[in-house]
Amino acid sequence: MQIKFIAMTNKAPKSKYCFRFVNGRETYARYGSGSRSERQSHRKTRFLITLSVIACLFSITFFSEAAAFNRKTPVVIAVSRVSPAVVNISSEYQVRNRPNPFGFEIDPFFDNFFKDFFDPYFSRHQKRYSLGSGVIIDGKRCYILTNSHVVEKTTKINVTFKDGREFEGHLVGADPDSDLAVVKIDSDKPLPSIEMGNSNDLMIGETVIAIGNPFGFSHTVTTGVISALGRSIRTSDRVYRNFIQTDASINPGNSGGPLLNINGELIGINTAIYAKARGIGFAIPINKARRIIADLIRFGEVIHAWLGIFVQDIDSHLAQYLGLKAARGVIVRYVEPASPAESAKVREGDIILKLNENPVANTEDFNSLVKDVAPGKTVTLDLLRRGKHIKTKLKACVFPEKRAIELAYSMLGVMVSPITSELASKFGISGSKGVVVVKTRRGSDLDRMGVSRGDIIRRIDEIRIDNIKDFRSAIVRYRMKKSLVILVQRNNHLYYLTIRTYSGL
Repeated sequence: MQIKFIAMTNKAPKSKYCFRFVNGRETYARYGSGSRSERQSHRKTRFLITLSVIACLFSITFFSEAAAFNRKTPVVIAVSRVSPAVVNISSEYQVRNRPNPFGFEIDPFFDNFFKDFFDPYFSRHQKRYSLGSGVIIDGKRCYILTNSHVVEKTTKINVTFKDGREFEGHLVGADPDSDLAVVKIDSDKPLPSIEMGNSNDLMIGETVIAIGNPFGFSHTVTTGVISALGRSIRTSDRVYRNFIQTDASINPGNSGGPLLNINGELIGINTAIYAKARGIGFAIPINKARRIIADLIRFGEVIHAWLGIFVQDIDSHLAQYLGLKAARGVIVRYVEPASPAESAKVREGDIILKLNENPVANTEDFNSLVKDVAPGKTVTLDLLRRGKHIKTKLKACVFPEKRAIELAYSMLGVMVSPITSELASKFGISGSKGVVVVKTRRGSDLDRMGVSRGDIIRRIDEIRIDNIKDFRSAIVRYRMKKSLVILVQRNNHLYYLTIRTYSGL
């Protein structure tokens, strides 16, 4: 409380002094008169008042200085510690610009026609560039984590640090299904790295920090909160599941950058794959990314678990036929021989309701949950069999590559063989690269498109097929995809064909 001392006035006797509070109230005390004890009491009161004033002035000065130090918030501390481990990634890649042979603008439908039936080499190559971000997850081995779409199809990767240093990056491995990739650079000295956090205990509403390279503006920091968890995002060719949603700005160029908690720990990898996002962003939980990162570093690709189950969705008609109250779960339509599912006595017609206690509503749910399972792990299935609920366990394993040719016949509808001298002579094949079709399954997509014996498969999606080993690897890698793009050679002409697959897990 502020106090003002006032001079003697004619309002008070001379033997008194007065002091006035700021609120206007006046208090008078005797001075110079009264007993000795009263005068001592007055002096004590004045001393205490003076001491209080000095204390107030000191407190004001102290807290003003302390307030200046409070500008260094936990966000500032986290950003200053982590920023050296965040890098900008620019990649260069080539695209084929296929000109219209008729010289006029055509409908996109017919553009797809030309893509499928005209020689892919009848095109021009153009250079394109993409910008993104990355974060160093292993400073000793110089590994950088980023998004797959930042570095896919790239011919050159350039990594730039906050201090301006530049390195050429090498792609270790990429997984489009999770939109994650690992890049490595060569450095004589250890690099700053980030500490990984835990994305399993995230709370809606907690503060998060995003760092990245939006629109080329290096090391931009934005903050927000976790808006939701477990989000699914549908793009043109796949569905991403279990993403973190935040209101921290994540724009093109932020992709691959870190999402941090208030302690500066890595809890997610930002991704700008959802083009319609306005005021919201998404990130891949770091706990989901851990196994993928380990596989990419060790194998260059993600090794998916194999259960040996072919499933299909349950629509309303099938649900009515099966006597189900609602169309939920997936039905087992085929169990592969000598598979983990067969060993666990899973049967055709069983309805899978849960996988590892996670509800399964459709085939997309089932596929997504299986992708999160590492080979060697135990999987628990909740089944409905003839009205009875059954719980069974099976051990997931790696798909045996020796069965890839058999699987290809189920997936693609073709049986293939290496190009031997005998087959080359029989079908008039001049080259040695690729695999030759020796049988087609009637009614399959490739059969309906006209693929026949003697045709050569040169590429499946992003994998070039030079021999039977490449073909097996491609089948194992893409066995969980719903569609594939296949490059088929007939004589001296090449054709891109897009087909549906009939795959199992």
